[in-house]
Amino acid sequence: MILKKADANLNNLKELYIRAFPESERKPFDLMEKNADNGSMEILSLENEDGEFLGLVITILYEDKVLIDYFAVDESKRNGGIGGKALKLISDRYKDSKIFLEIETPDKNAENNAQRVSRKAFYLRNGMKESGIHADIYDTDMELLIFDNPVTFDEYVAVYKAAIDEEQLKRMGIPKQI
Repeated sequence: MILKKADANLNNLKELYIRAFPESERKPFDLMEKNADNGSMEILSLENEDGEFLGLVITILYEDKVLIDYFAVDESKRNGGIGGKALKLISDRYKDSKIFLEIETPDKNAENNAQRVSRKAFYLRNGMKESGIHADIYDTDMELLIFDNPVTFDEYVAVYKAAIDEEQLKRMGIPKQI
């Protein structure tokens, strides 16, 4: 399995991006492509050795920090260990960086709490750790998970401010610590 800049599989990646993430949480794809062109983001395709599309990883890069902004395995390829292997590839790719991501905070009152709990367990099982940082973003309580290198709340916000334009930041809301 390989993780590489999306080229041949860009259309598959865009389709999975739309299917896997709610519209309210999606950034405009053209903005992400612009940011990828200037080096502040990477749009990566997860593929098998034959070039078959398996999933997507979209990261925001700033100084020594990497926010895994979007991560999804194609629905038809799930539950086969691909996600765990992909996280290892991500960890290896950015090994000298502070790598982190956001998940919806488990909440017994949330309609999708089972999914939230399952998602958190997946990441913890695959080497990520709780950071102790919680934020309100997109009007949703989010929790930051990290690999080995801790990140502060201010560093987390700095990543967004460096890579996301003002209009998009207003729409999603600058993360607020909770």
